[in-house]
Amino acid sequence: MPVLVGSVVEGTVSGITNFGAFIQLPEGKTGLVHISEISHDYVNNVSDYLKKDQAVKVKILSISDEGKISLSIRQAEPKKSKTMPVEIDWNKTDDKQKFMSFEDKMAKFLKDSSEKQEQIKKKESKKGFGSRNRRA
Repeated sequence: MPVLVGSVVEGTVSGITNFGAFIQLPEGKTGLVHISEISHDYVNNVSDYLKKDQAVKVKILSISDEGKISLSIRQAEPKKSKTMPVEIDWNKTDDKQKFMSFEDKMAKFLKDSSEKQEQIKKKESKKGFGSRNRRA
């Protein structure tokens, strides 16, 4: 398979440095995966993610006029979401709130908020958080 910008190819890790990894590509070419292109997560140590002679899929980002090939492992595969974001229907309100004025809605919010704060304070005082933190 020819080495073309934008294509995803299989390669083998041929060397590891503190700034990235060299990948042996098809047709005997070698490219560099910069440390920032290894994973979607923060990479402090390349050796934690890659080993010599490991097979990897890489996306070819660019090929310079001098023939230097820039690669990315993280762009070769889509980012996997750990959890789906919660969908909120902002237009959904209970029937009582539909006919309330802004001032009434604000008063209700403040009342609910105060009640929640009181519940939190009661839980903390039962656990002893309040007395320890006030001594300082």
